[in-house]
Amino acid sequence: MEFVFWASLALVGFSYVGYPLLLAALTGLREALSGLRYLTGGGDRRRRLREDRWPSISIVFSAFDEEGCIRQKLENCLALDYPPDRIEVLVGCDGCTDRTAALAREVGDPRIQVRELPVRAGKSAVLSRLVPEARGELVVFTDANVMVEKGALRALVRHFQDPEVGAVVGRLRLYNRVRRDYEESLYWSYETLLKYYEGKQGLVLGANGGIYAMRRLLFRPLDPATITDDFVACVQVAARGWRVPFEPEAVAFEETTEDYGREFGRKARIGAGNWQALTLVPQLLDPRQGFLCFAFVAHKLLRWLTPFLLAGALVASAALAARGLLGYQALLAAQVAFYLLALGGRLGAGGPARRLMSSAHYFVAMNAALAVGLWRFLRGTQAAAWARTARNA
Repeated sequence: MEFVFWASLALVGFSYVGYPLLLAALTGLREALSGLRYLTGGGDRRRRLREDRWPSISIVFSAFDEEGCIRQKLENCLALDYPPDRIEVLVGCDGCTDRTAALAREVGDPRIQVRELPVRAGKSAVLSRLVPEARGELVVFTDANVMVEKGALRALVRHFQDPEVGAVVGRLRLYNRVRRDYEESLYWSYETLLKYYEGKQGLVLGANGGIYAMRRLLFRPLDPATITDDFVACVQVAARGWRVPFEPEAVAFEETTEDYGREFGRKARIGAGNWQALTLVPQLLDPRQGFLCFAFVAHKLLRWLTPFLLAGALVASAALAARGLLGYQALLAAQVAFYLLALGGRLGAGGPARRLMSSAHYFVAMNAALAVGLWRFLRGTQAAAWARTARNA
């Protein structure tokens, strides 16, 4: 029981704290060695950019009943700071039941191509159809409800002057019109920091669907049943030896929602997709992949196992506390207090501990959703097509 307790906490602690600290140390060491080589007569460590070389780009996204934002999305794409004759936009209407396709065509720009799938097939199927039709050297993936910052394309593209780069992950920033201190803000900032440090190692472990770019010829058609298309598409590129850096200046914005039920369902869907991804890209567990394998285990696999590690720690400490061991009784009390804080956050309790309760609730709910996601994956009940999340009016 003691081994179960301490091993469980150690694995959770390494994933959430040890791994980021190790990445920070590796980044510092890399920067120090780079500076040393430069000072001892090596080449200029700064990559010199060719501002006259702007490859053609295909912006690709799937849309399902997005009539409320499709016009704004297309206008956003066409207004990006990039040579206009080097951009095309491909919209895949995935079995839409509203006026999404009609509104997209009404924009009336020849650079916009609209493709309609009469039957709902899911985002992976839509992307697998659109990308082979793309004419751009690079494909930029985004979502219909995500707005891209004006200079994001130039920030992404400059990395592809390095012939070893196969894909680039941008920075998705979340906002909430109702609450400034919404629960996901702290955790999302933490995840963004991890992407930044992983990018310094040349390998961001999975993209966010809001904004990432890839060499078109590297895209492999996705299994239509793929749930987490962004994660799978990027790690497939990394598994073939290409670098996948992070570009914090390529920014896109997505609104969160206050609907806890829908958010829990979204996270459970992602949880099922995580385990499915392991079956689609088994190379992630191959030690010969080096940093890719290590990062996957530390950043992803241990994170997916966290709900079960936390449960193991709780049961083990309860068993040890029942033997009258005072130290473990205190540790059990601390765990119970944490889960009571999470319950207070779920009930919307106020007071000076509101932020703490809200963060505890987010952490517990996220891990509960991961457990549900594994159950759905094992039962094969998670569909690839997503449920559109309603946004604040």
